[in-house]
Amino acid sequence: MNMHFEGSSSVTLLFNFWDVRGPAGMVLSVFVVLLLTVIYELLKVWKITVGEQKQSFIPQPSAPVSFSPEPSCFAPVMKCQEGSSSLTSSPSEISLAATENTATTADTATAAKKSWLLHCLQTAIHILQVTLGYMLMLCVMSYNVWIFLGVIMGSVLGYFLAFPLLKHI
Repeated sequence: MNMHFEGSSSVTLLFNFWDVRGPAGMVLSVFVVLLLTVIYELLKVWKITVGEQKQSFIPQPSAPVSFSPEPSCFAPVMKCQEGSSSLTSSPSEISLAATENTATTADTATAAKKSWLLHCLQTAIHILQVTLGYMLMLCVMSYNVWIFLGVIMGSVLGYFLAFPLLKHI
């Protein structure tokens, strides 16, 4: 196998059945490789989009309750001069008070399930992206100038089309 780029119109790409012989076959093969590269770039954006959606389903931990006792309330609660309002703001009462939970258990379970499904989808997209990336690498390793240019132009076109979509996320 040659280890330098050639400009011929005959090459075998990826599999024995993809045997290109002639200019028409080369044009079609370059077009197919270009489309595969555009799909590769779209998969990158789709994976990022799914990751952003997954982040919205992850339940955020509630913020810890912080308090700063006022100087007049360092004494036991009964000796505090501010009345009943100081009872609700004292450290012992705050720790006993029920915290507000905006998400119910069912909502949390649904969010966890959606997050898990989005993670599975993101994994499947990653598998497709890696597989397609290695196939494109092998196409370039055919050392055909036209196939190489098809991959490069597909990457440029895919980036040009796909990455403006990230602004709409």
